[in-house]
Amino acid sequence: MVKIIGQGQAFGSPGIDPRWTQANKDGVGTAYSTSSRVWFTIWNGVVTEVYHPTVDKPQIRDLQYLISDGKSFFHEEKRHLESKVEPMWTHGLGYRIINSDPQGRYTVIKEVIADPHLSCILQHTKLTGEQEFISQLHLYALCAPHLEVGGMGNNGYAIEVAGHHLLIAEKGGTWLALGATVPFTRLSCGYVGRSDGWTDLADNFQMDWEFDSAVDGNLALTGKLNLDNNNEFTLGLAFGSNLHNAISTLFQSLNIPFEQQKQQYNEQWKRSRQGIHSLENISFDDGKLYHNSISQLLTHEDKTYPGALIASLAIPWGEAKNDQDQGGYHLVWTRDLVSSVAGLVAAGETKTAVRSLIYLATSQQEDGGFAQNFWVDGTPYWNGIQLDEVAFPILLAWLLHQQKNCLNFDVYPMILRAAGYLIRHGPATQQERWEENSGYSPSTLASNIAALICAAQFARKSGDQATAQFIEEYADFLESHIEAWTVTTEGTLVAGIKRHYIRITPTDINNPQPNENPNQGTILISSQPPGKPTEFPAKEIVDGGFLQLVRYGIRKPDDPIIVDSVKVIDAVLKVDTPVGPCWHRYNHDGYGQQEDGNAYTGSGKGRVWPLLTGERGHYELAAGGDVKTYIKAMEGFASETCLLPEQVGDEADRPEIHLYLGKPTGSAMPLMWAHSEYIKLLRSNHDGQVFDFIPEIANRYLGDRSECKLLEIWKFNRQIDKVKKGHTLRIQALASFQLHWSQNNWQTVQDTPSTSTKLGVNFGDISISDNQQQPISFTFFWIESSKWEQRNYLVAIE
Repeated sequence: MVKIIGQGQAFGSPGIDPRWTQANKDGVGTAYSTSSRVWFTIWNGVVTEVYHPTVDKPQIRDLQYLISDGKSFFHEEKRHLESKVEPMWTHGLGYRIINSDPQGRYTVIKEVIADPHLSCILQHTKLTGEQEFISQLHLYALCAPHLEVGGMGNNGYAIEVAGHHLLIAEKGGTWLALGATVPFTRLSCGYVGRSDGWTDLADNFQMDWEFDSAVDGNLALTGKLNLDNNNEFTLGLAFGSNLHNAISTLFQSLNIPFEQQKQQYNEQWKRSRQGIHSLENISFDDGKLYHNSISQLLTHEDKTYPGALIASLAIPWGEAKNDQDQGGYHLVWTRDLVSSVAGLVAAGETKTAVRSLIYLATSQQEDGGFAQNFWVDGTPYWNGIQLDEVAFPILLAWLLHQQKNCLNFDVYPMILRAAGYLIRHGPATQQERWEENSGYSPSTLASNIAALICAAQFARKSGDQATAQFIEEYADFLESHIEAWTVTTEGTLVAGIKRHYIRITPTDINNPQPNENPNQGTILISSQPPGKPTEFPAKEIVDGGFLQLVRYGIRKPDDPIIVDSVKVIDAVLKVDTPVGPCWHRYNHDGYGQQEDGNAYTGSGKGRVWPLLTGERGHYELAAGGDVKTYIKAMEGFASETCLLPEQVGDEADRPEIHLYLGKPTGSAMPLMWAHSEYIKLLRSNHDGQVFDFIPEIANRYLGDRSECKLLEIWKFNRQIDKVKKGHTLRIQALASFQLHWSQNNWQTVQDTPSTSTKLGVNFGDISISDNQQQPISFTFFWIESSKWEQRNYLVAIE
């Protein structure tokens, strides 16, 4: 039976406003077994967010020790001790943490793993130093529950069960239990900043308060550990769906000796290396980052929803975020997910990618689209439309097909629905890959063209020649407009280069007459610091997204515009760091640490992204260059524990605000996109060809182009006003129609019945002869409603 210890309720409800922790982690881990549904993170020498029962639900803020001699000092591990974190193995994600007293009087040595089979974090702890000194020390465990992804509304209790004293917390049916292999001699639950153990000890170095409960607030649980007979013990933090479950899990986990748990944990992770390619010789760090990248990617898959991989077990600038912002990067983005599992495929591991493909098929929305990002159960979080995220699942299906993976699951319906979505909603995207602006994006167009050509291949393999041809012709339409839509002819960024790709040609996707001129329009960059301009000429904002055109085989690496555009981004976005080059996302980017080093809270200065070094390296390989510099740079950007950050510092060292050139900032670390890009760069260098290159695309667009159709498309979300001679004008609509049209100002008329497709699109074609002079006039008779459109449309000839 469970009994609450009768010590009274804490004061100071509900506590200060809760925050999460820093995102630049020193360690991330989980057991390889799916029965252990708990993930941990480490920052600055302490355990920070712990996730349970799914990889998208952080349940605590942090777990650390407080140390005092009871009379002259009080130390908090993360704030006062000098910390060193090191991996315990090459493959398994276990960490040894050495936290030392700055005066050298004592050291706390911790080894952190997850229970190999149960949902419990295990932290083996040893206190070392001169025995006479450490015998006077008092050691306290401090845990801040943030159950159900929130710091407020938590309930904490000091309890007795089976003759043992424990600390527990509960919220919304999720429970945690904190205990150790040595007893707690004092226990307390308090409100953070008011009646918690940290506030208590900071006052007079002693634990004066013992409260048995603190409810409905931002809490901290404090337990004094009995070190009278032993300076070595194991602390356990267990989770459950009810109180009994959490307590039983804790006791079961602590009952097995830590060394035995550690051995099993490592043996599990060793199994993950079956079939992995030996790419260590391509690296310059003996494969350390390579193997850790594989482990990280595997770690970020959920265990309840197989195939669901989140972007990062981190909340960027979490120290500035409260309960109103539940997201962080512990969500599924199809872009990040597909990149992650493609990295695993590049390393030789395909089973995860198969699970992800099935998971994506079950997460697809009815209209064929995918949410901007979503929780692992498929519930959307943000609601933007990003066409590249609809394209990537198709590319994953093609990658697995190329790898000759046989699926019993029929993925073709997902492919058709996604292709239909791209054709109905494109070519402009509401958001490009940086999730901020709408319009015509080179990177989005590249992914869409690649996905559509792959979708057409699937259609042809299914015996549906008509659908295959329709999809390919739409891809041809996109491909033939890339430069017209996304290349400025009035470049001013680099002397002598007038033609180059820009980041995006801005347009409102709800405007049926969109701006398609890259020399016109302004782009809004909303993340600018107060007082700085937020609008810029779109032709003067560049990013490296156009490199995807080379990656997939849509453009040659020596294409003159590609070459000039590389010169531009190298001049405008490149930063040389002590370990190698790195690139900004785009000029004037504001998504990053503020100038004074404070956390990004809606504005700041975008720093440089290691994953972009990988992308630039892939281009260099395609162009026949040496990628050694780029591999070395990515390895140099990794932390000592082999984690790759989202962003690193882009200016001279500023120690006073903890910003260093080429070192991690407060953004997410590790970022799975960066880890997968690194693996793919190794594999690409090994093969002598870009891993993501698709020969079928190159054959269509880089060869004789005889199969490409000269097509201009009019549809209700893109009502063009002109078409070139010799092209086919294709009229598309979402319902069946008869096209009533004239090529001589209605002197004569023709009626063309629309052709239906399996993609939710109907179309009618008008061939424009070389001697056509007068505009094409047309209207619609809608078959199902038996009604006329009630207006005419006009397309001029150019």
